[in-house]
Formats: sequence, structure tokens, C-alpha cells
Amino acid sequence: MTAPEHVPVLLGRIVELFTPVFADRDAVLVDATVGLGGHSDALLEAFPRLHLVALDRDPAALEKSAERLARHGDRVDFVHTVYDGLPEALEGLNLTKADGILFDLGVSSMQLDRAERGFAYAKDAPLDMRMDPTTGFTAADVLNTYAPGELIRILRDYGEERFAQRIVRAVVNEREKEPFTMSGRLVELLYDAVPAASRRTGGHPAKRTFQALRIEVNGELEVLRRAMPAALGALPVGGRIVVESYQSLEDRLVKQALAELAKSRTPEGLPVELPGHGPELKLLTRGSEKAGEEEIEHNPRAASVRLRAAERIGEPR
Repeated sequence: MTAPEHVPVLLGRIVELFTPVFADRDAVLVDATVGLGGHSDALLEAFPRLHLVALDRDPAALEKSAERLARHGDRVDFVHTVYDGLPEALEGLNLTKADGILFDLGVSSMQLDRAERGFAYAKDAPLDMRMDPTTGFTAADVLNTYAPGELIRILRDYGEERFAQRIVRAVVNEREKEPFTMSGRLVELLYDAVPAASRRTGGHPAKRTFQALRIEVNGELEVLRRAMPAALGALPVGGRIVVESYQSLEDRLVKQALAELAKSRTPEGLPVELPGHGPELKLLTRGSEKAGEEEIEHNPRAASVRLRAAERIGEPR
């Protein structure tokens, strides 16, 4: 087998968080974004009685993770689905609950490293950006067909791009001459559209636009809004969820979903908790946790990670 193409982020912390749930007992883990299988491989190794349900929307990722996890035999089931399809994936395997659920959100190392997928702005490649390249519209479709107002909204909302209007004006002018097909042409346009002062202090001028296009193409925020309650509903009492996010929009959605169920619904001022009104979740992290300097030095992609975790302590309302 070839060497792994990526380094799992915050691996030791994730094993630590799941240890009380998986140690010395039969348990089920759903890795909702298995990618290349780095986290799952370590968890299966650490907990010999663990069974894994591995989900991914990217067929190439499932193929690679199947190679990596083959040594664990029938302890792994693979399902080709987007992560909001978690309940249906469990049902298809005659499972109703998962003792642990892991989300490692965003674009994977493999998708970034393969230029033909169009996720990275460092290499000229087709403007695709689909996490599942077998279905759906591409980043080129978005650039070439969306109304200017929609493009501005996407860049502002998903890329937090201050210069969205300038960029979209340039995109519309260029697409009238010739449709966009390759990333290099878009990167050149962004260099021209983003002021030089911002380029010096705000990172690569393509970063925010590429993020916005990727989120739109893959419906990432809409999927996450559906996936969080679906995943939390699949946790039994004592089960744990761990989520790694890599940009503020995702992290905000995760934070809100966990915080809502970690609150008591007993009216303030009452001396005791009303039956059925207690919190459903206990938060296991103080805010979000970040990677340490040493990990970031060895794995630069860990720099933006935000980890949140929670344990179910009450039945779903």
C-alpha cells in the first residue's frame, strides 16, 4: 500500500475524547467524512471492538480509505453518501444509533493535492470543485451562469470577501468575452480585482473566492445545517460527537447546534430541574480547541482547525 497522503489533524485529542465511549466494549463509530481514513485507522487500531461506518461523498476518497482500512476486515462498512445522509446510512446497515460520530469538515488533502479537481488556486486546472465529481454543477457553471447579484451574495456570505462587487464586475465582463473553464484565468482576474494593499495583508487574493465557490458548489453549509441535528439524534445517552471545522462559517453552525442542546429548558428561578427539561448535551471543550504550534509546524493544514465535542447526557426532546 502507498504511504498515506495526509496527516490527520488533532489525532491524539480525538482518540482521547472517544476513549471513554469505545474502550473495552463493542461500539459503533460513524466517520461522516472518512476522507483518506487517517482518523478512523487510528481509532480502529486503538479500540479492537470498534465497528466503523465510513461515509464520504467522494468516490475516490472511499476507494483510498478502503485500501487503507482493508487490514481491519469486516469491522468497516463503507457508504457513498453526503454526511446529511447519516440516518439513512445507519438504517441501511440495520443500525439505529452510533456511539461516536466524527466530522472532519472541509476539503480533504487528497482533493487539494490533485490539481485536476480544481480546489487549489496554486495550479491551473479545470474549475470543478465538486467533492462528488459524478454529480452536480461545477464552479465554472456558477461563474458562467449565476446572476451578478447571486455571485456577490456568495462571495460575501461564503467567502467573507470585502471586494465581492469589484470581483463580480470583472467576472461578468470576462465571461461575456469567453466562459470560464480554468482556474488560472480566474486567479489572474482576482489579482487584478483585489487592491494591492489587501493582497499584502489579507493572504492570497484567490483564497476567499475559491472558498466561496467550493461551498456553493457542494452546498456545504446547507448540508451541515441538516447533518448536525441528524447526527445528534443518532447519539445514545453516553455517546459522543467530535467535529473539526476549518472556517468560521462551519464552526459557527456547529457551535450553535451543540449549544442549543446543552441548555436547560427549565424556567429560570425554579429550584429544581423540571423532568424532561434538562440539557441533552454536555460540552466537552471550552469553546473550540486549536492545534498546537508543534503540530502546525509539521502539518500546516492544522493551523485553521477548530475542534468542538459533546456528550449526550439526556434523551432527545
